[in-house]
Amino acid sequence: MKENEYDFIIIGAGVTGLAAAMYGARLGLKTLVLGASHGSELPVGGVITTTNIVENYPGFIRLSGDELAEKIKLHALEYDLVSIKKEKVEKVEKEKEGFSVKTDKKEYMGKAILFATGTKWKKLDVPGSKEFENRGVAYCALCDAILYKNKIVGLVGGSDSAAKDTLVLAEHAKKVYIIYRGEQIHPEPINLKRVQEKKNIEIINKTNVLEIKGDSVLKSVVLDKAYKESRELMLDGLFIAIGHIVLSDLAKPLGVNLNNKGEIIIDHKTSETNIQGVYAAGDVADKPFKQAITGVAEGCTAAYSAYEYITKAKVEM
Repeated sequence: MKENEYDFIIIGAGVTGLAAAMYGARLGLKTLVLGASHGSELPVGGVITTTNIVENYPGFIRLSGDELAEKIKLHALEYDLVSIKKEKVEKVEKEKEGFSVKTDKKEYMGKAILFATGTKWKKLDVPGSKEFENRGVAYCALCDAILYKNKIVGLVGGSDSAAKDTLVLAEHAKKVYIIYRGEQIHPEPINLKRVQEKKNIEIINKTNVLEIKGDSVLKSVVLDKAYKESRELMLDGLFIAIGHIVLSDLAKPLGVNLNNKGEIIIDHKTSETNIQGVYAAGDVADKPFKQAITGVAEGCTAAYSAYEYITKAKVEM
């Protein structure tokens, strides 16, 4: 097999892709992980690296997202058959035998492909959101919370991720407002309890942010209804936690089936798509319950399915 040829090419180096690489190598597959997935600016380790505390991954009572990602990466690199490259994938094409994967640096050939590209943060589309990005508007609480020591910040969102981000912010900020369009935020019960117990967190329900205002930096947000007799809420920073956009653009030209959310449709027994030799796992796949542990499981399943496909179909390049 030539230097640029692999049995198994994994696009995306989050915990899903890294676990799949470890499993593929155990099965004897020469495996390449390409870490800069299309549209993602996250480091090797993926979105879990922006999580302060992980408490729901079996085998670890409590650790940081960075620590979990590093452990899985080091496990994968225990196998000489695994290579991890920080290259941006630009195109994936079906060849007569196998697939070509073109990056910003090189072209690789693979017998089977796994899309573990995950998601990216959904932006708040209101006046001022682009203008004040990195000048008060932020998306990663773990990355930027320390910049708001003893300041007043807001967070838009009501999910479990939003609640966890709020708890990180509350460790540094003097005051944190959760601004949520629904009647009640809906995190996991334990995180809801933690939010409710924090004296410096206040929830503003049934409210939307209409505009972000400031001068050189963010100064306030305009709400769609009055809060304490004013529709303008003075803030030093605003964090956005309103969900994610699925990064499936690379898979679409191959003819891979997507659902109306843009998620890649897979056989949940095998992680296979409608295209033979093409697999998907983790947040990019069409599973409603998305966690690190479920993504890792799908990635390992994909590796085994790829091994069976390669050996039974006797794929050559």
